[in-house]
This record gives sequence, structure tokens and C-alpha cells, in this order.
Amino acid sequence: MIRELERLIDEADRVLDGKIHRTPLDYSATFSRMGRCSAYLKLENMQKTGSFKVRGALFKITRNIEVARAKGVVAASSGNHAQGVAYSSSVMGVRATIVMPEVTPPFKVNATKSYGANVVLHGRVYDESYARALEISEQTGAMLVHPFNDLEVMAGQGTIGLEILRQLPEVEEVVVPIGGGGLISGIATALKSKKRGARVIGVEPKGDPKYRVSREKGEIVKIDPMPSLADGVITKSVGDLTFEIMNEVVDDVVTVDEDSIARAIYLLMERTKLVVEGAGALPLAALLEGRVGGNEKKTVLVLSGGNIDLTTLYRIILRGLSAEGRIAEIGVILKDFPGELKRALEVISNNRGNILEIKHDRLGINIPPGYAKAELIVELPSSDLEQKIKDELRAMGFQIIQ
Repeated sequence: MIRELERLIDEADRVLDGKIHRTPLDYSATFSRMGRCSAYLKLENMQKTGSFKVRGALFKITRNIEVARAKGVVAASSGNHAQGVAYSSSVMGVRATIVMPEVTPPFKVNATKSYGANVVLHGRVYDESYARALEISEQTGAMLVHPFNDLEVMAGQGTIGLEILRQLPEVEEVVVPIGGGGLISGIATALKSKKRGARVIGVEPKGDPKYRVSREKGEIVKIDPMPSLADGVITKSVGDLTFEIMNEVVDDVVTVDEDSIARAIYLLMERTKLVVEGAGALPLAALLEGRVGGNEKKTVLVLSGGNIDLTTLYRIILRGLSAEGRIAEIGVILKDFPGELKRALEVISNNRGNILEIKHDRLGINIPPGYAKAELIVELPSSDLEQKIKDELRAMGFQIIQ
């Protein structure tokens, strides 16, 4: 199977030339210092449709174009695979039906429709949507485009590995997110076919370690995953094809926690001005935890996609600013008479704090009679000012809510 996949990757590299972006491989001095290595970012968040998925979908459809044009294609997905198949179908003149869970956020549904696909909302979870996609394929003859457990799809994703070798021939380590396993199977196969000494490390969220557990047990294990910021890699299990390939070409797999994923997303925005989704940030999260990199190795982090919900992004930004002490939440109990709130706000102003949000409550059941509560979100120029402001408020007789 590995030899066949190697051949398909070389074919995909030729077929996709000029049809996809050959995405940049950028050196990051910041992350090199953090990871004690030479860190490079493979920017698949800048790929068409915002993720690597278009590579596999476009190669699959192009290679089977006669069937695809005659019968159409069908896929099940709630995210990047949906958009990859929809876009690829539109540029190849193919009818596409995408089955998405009924709970899929509207922005994802609309993005998929914008590429001309027929969207069918069915089921509460991916497994139910996939079952419906199989039914449609059997009833209509439409070609099923699986998100990962397909050699042609893996081959398309594997072109990333060939690009990395061209851009950084001396690469020593490549770190890749693991969902169903298609991306890392393709990349690792491409790398190992040309440079056996390069190590490939997979990364999973701690709440969804399906490949790590399966690898340890020597068989595919289905798990019940926990919710994660890296929702793009959340599956109950890897595929049978990807499991066999990963066992042969992937050197190790590590898991990372949610705080590290959030910090990675935040740092990519703050330091490199890149918007990366949770799944795409997994390799950097592993670097931040010290699970990869080190020893001045030339380490490539594959940032697999950039399609992140703006509400989620907003929360991560606030969380990151809070962790750095640049935004503080300050709660104050004050006497309920004119001028008291003004006195408290002057303390913040005198310390160059900028109030982003204020909630003034006089009627709460837990507030003593004759008092009010003020809850403030404050932007601060430096991290040491939060404690200074609280100390000054206490010195003036205000009670600080911890």
C-alpha cells in the first residue's frame, strides 16, 4: 500500500500544479526561541478554501473526472472537507452534494453553499451525516469523496510533504495534526520516500487521543472524544487504511491540552499575524509544551487550516490578553451613594487603565443594603498594574471581589 501511495503522491504533485497554492514555508525566530529549534511554519491556512483539504478533494475528483461529471460527487463533513469538495467540484464542473449535521453553524453551511454545492442537513453528528452520504452514493451512483480513508485523498494531502522537501531539503522533523489520519499519512509517506531520516510526529488533543490509544493497543480503538478547540480533528477513530500507513511511517504521536491550543492560536495572531484554527495550531501547541523541537532541530509545523469561528477567536484573544495581564477583570463593592463609583474609576484612570466594559449592580440579592457592586473589564498597559490598582482601591476602603 505504501508503494502505491508514493506513486499516487508523485502523480498528484503533477496534477495539482497550478490548481492549488504552493503555500509558503516561513521561518519563525519567535517560535524558534520558544522551542529551542529552527521552527518553520507550513502555511496551509493560506491554501484555497482556508485549509489543506482542497488538495485531496481536487486530486480525487480530477483523477475520476468522467465518473464525477456523469454522476456527481457526495461527501459528508461539517467543516473544511465540505468546502474543499465544494470548491473542487465547482472548478471541475461537477455537481456536489454535501451532507452536514443539522447542528452545523450557519457560517459553515453558507461557506459551502457559496461554492455551488447542494447542502443536505441530516443527523445530529458526523456518523449520521456520513451514513446519509453513503445512501445518496448508493442511490444515485455519485462518487463518494471520503475525508481521509482514501488513497487518492491521502495522495493529494501528501503533496505538502514534497513541497516541504523542496522548500527545506535539510528538514529534520515535521509535526502534523492527526484527525482521521489522511493528512499525516500522505505527508509522512512523501517525506519517507525521499528522505528516510526525517522524523514525522503526529499531534492530537488530549481529549481525543484515538490514534495514540490505537497505536498502543495495536488495533483501531473507537473513543468518545471530549469537546476541543481543535474541532477539525475530532473523530471517534482513525481509518483502517490510515491506521496501517501511520503505523509504518509516523515516528511518534503526542497529545496536547486545551490551554496550549488556545495559547498557540493567540501567539500565532500576536507574533506572526496569522489566523489559524484549533486543529491547525496543534503542532505549535506541541512545541510550546516541549513535546517536539529542541536540540536546534530544523522543525516544520504544519498549520493545516485557518477556518475558525470569529466568536471563538474573540474569546481566545480575551483569554490571551488576560493571561498576559493586558486585560483584567476587577470586581469592587462600594457604598451606594453619589461619587463612589467615580472615585474607583479615577484610580483606574490614574494608572492608565482603559475601561472596556462596566456593569453596575445595586439590586443583586448578595449585595449588602447600602452598597453596590461594580464589575469592570480593564485594558492595562503593563501586567503589574492590576495588582497596583487593587491595592490602591483597598487602601481607599473599597472591597475587592476575588
